[in-house]
Amino acid sequence: MNMTDEKKIHYPLEKIRNIGIAAHIDAGKTTTSERILYYTGRTYKIGEVHEGTAVMDWMEQEQERGITITSAATTCFWRDCRINLIDTPGHVDFTIEVERSLRVLDGCVAVFGAVEGVEPQSETVWRQADRYHVPRIAFINKMDRTGAEYEKNIQQMRDQLGTNAVPLQIPLGREEHFRGIIDLIKMRAYVFMEETLGAKFEETDIPAEYMEQAKKAREFMIEKASEHDDKLMEKFVEGQEPTVEEIMAGIRKGTIAIKLTPVLVGSALKNKGIQQLLDAVVDYLPSPKDVPPIKGTDPVTGKELERFADESAPLTCFAFKIASDKFVGSLTFIRIYSGVLSSSSYIYNPRTQRKERIGRLLLMHANKREEIAEAGAGNIVAAVGLKDVRTGDSLCDEGHPSVLEALFVPEPVIWMAVEPKTKADRDRMSDSLQRLVQEDPTFRVRTDQETVQTLIGGMGELHLDIKVDILKREYNVLLNVGKPQVAYKETITIHAEAEGKFIKQTGGRGQYGHCYLKLEPLPRGTGNEFENDVVGGAIPREYIPAVEAGVEDACTNGVLAGYPVTDVKAICYDGSFHEVDSSEIAFKMAGILGFKEAFRKAKPALLEPIMLVEVVVPEEYMGDIIGDLNSRRCVIQELGVRGHLKAIKGLVPLAEMFGYATAIRSLSQGRATYSMEPHSYQEVPKMIAEKIINS
Repeated sequence: MNMTDEKKIHYPLEKIRNIGIAAHIDAGKTTTSERILYYTGRTYKIGEVHEGTAVMDWMEQEQERGITITSAATTCFWRDCRINLIDTPGHVDFTIEVERSLRVLDGCVAVFGAVEGVEPQSETVWRQADRYHVPRIAFINKMDRTGAEYEKNIQQMRDQLGTNAVPLQIPLGREEHFRGIIDLIKMRAYVFMEETLGAKFEETDIPAEYMEQAKKAREFMIEKASEHDDKLMEKFVEGQEPTVEEIMAGIRKGTIAIKLTPVLVGSALKNKGIQQLLDAVVDYLPSPKDVPPIKGTDPVTGKELERFADESAPLTCFAFKIASDKFVGSLTFIRIYSGVLSSSSYIYNPRTQRKERIGRLLLMHANKREEIAEAGAGNIVAAVGLKDVRTGDSLCDEGHPSVLEALFVPEPVIWMAVEPKTKADRDRMSDSLQRLVQEDPTFRVRTDQETVQTLIGGMGELHLDIKVDILKREYNVLLNVGKPQVAYKETITIHAEAEGKFIKQTGGRGQYGHCYLKLEPLPRGTGNEFENDVVGGAIPREYIPAVEAGVEDACTNGVLAGYPVTDVKAICYDGSFHEVDSSEIAFKMAGILGFKEAFRKAKPALLEPIMLVEVVVPEEYMGDIIGDLNSRRCVIQELGVRGHLKAIKGLVPLAEMFGYATAIRSLSQGRATYSMEPHSYQEVPKMIAEKIINS
């Protein structure tokens, strides 16, 4: 192995940046990623999303639709730093891709469109980054578009995202006159040369007409940065001029502590401002050393453990993604938090309590790869050869096991029946579906008890559409697809009590289980709870878990129409037993019978998933769009302005939104766009509920 390989594998920790690029649909994430690859010398030709040549969108489905579906990982180098970059999807249907990427990243670049500003999915991504405490930089893209705003967008970030947005740059011109940026730290202007694809830029003095604005913005920036750095604060209070290094140190501290968000500006498509964005990634986003140690628990003692980013510490890794690959089989993407991971070594999985051997280790570049012998703490690599690993598994050293916090996985909101077209397809179908379930935790497969149909569930129509397409192309499985079905749930509205009795006398030993259950409604989104309130040993302690198992079983299909039960608290408060005939199975049956009986008495109700929808539309079509939304039982929340367009925000039942993409196109001559994400579950109106139950 030559020296360059050696250097690549063991890179100094402070020189590593693990970053993601996340944003709303069409804000320009993939275009920004493509430019980063171009300027860091990873690609020699810029890939374009609209031409279907983007390196990061390598799946056929992505190139055809011009959207990102899976998060692509790549490694590039800038200013002697190694940047592990993940480009994430914007569609809410693929929200798990963003979730699992943010879970393993140290920093994030949030991209906003200069015309659209903060959009609903930008808020979702921001909340996901908050959940995992990921420091971020904001990049306002598309500054060359008609209707581009800068100050307004920064204000929107403060109001809607609640972030302390601090501009480090201001744009030099806007819309078609956007030609460069003014750096507020160095107080210099950068004008980009159109003919060099922005690779070359001229550094000049700030034009006189921008001087006043730049000085004001700089003062605001120094004031905000000084809140996180005592030395800078001293200088600011005394009115002294701080050095460039001092300002940068203050901004870095504030960014890593998630107390401020630096805002940069540019146009990825026109190649303006990307090198400055890369500089900011290196200057302000944390290295693995700057983030707090990862917390885990010891699977044996249950004690909390901390693992620092250190190659000499015990090995601790997290498998955040599993992908099928035509050439090497199953690829497991791993973030190494501590220790060193080497190919041909054994790793321990606390979930399965088994050791597995890693075949090969790869550095990924979208769908190309480079083989390495080992990688140290702070890196993101892909492993080949792991058989029994799921998304969200912790992988560690057997002598020092540690289980890291699992991933947050949202429940499916939509189900669809599928059946194989031929016998050959049937043989391949279950195997292929299992593989897709392994890769994507938000994709579920179940069999309907009554109709014995295979149902696939996911985050939206587009999500399931893509899965069926992948089955057809990659696994050669042809399916007939049923109409999408909404993931309804059942709950109760009042308190109720009932007795569950299961007594069977046969020749020989009989069966005896008897319990009294009380049901109470819980607030929306709480889930189900079970409480044991039996006093005086009316039911022996060893049979209580059997009653609970019966209640859990009964919750899987409700009384109204067989949908899962949610937001119910079941309390077992009395019962009786038989010295000889009582058994776990009898008490489980008593639990099921008692629960169903009490459920019937508790005024059961049907719940449906409600979506938060936002439509952005030219004013002349607004009336038609609102009329259509009202006919879909939509409750309009707010009407706003997005540049020269109008934005309509509302809550609408998912059941009414099937085929909306086609409807909105015809209502607006293709000029409106919409985005939708799960919001909550609410009760279905009586008339509609009756129809669903009777069907």
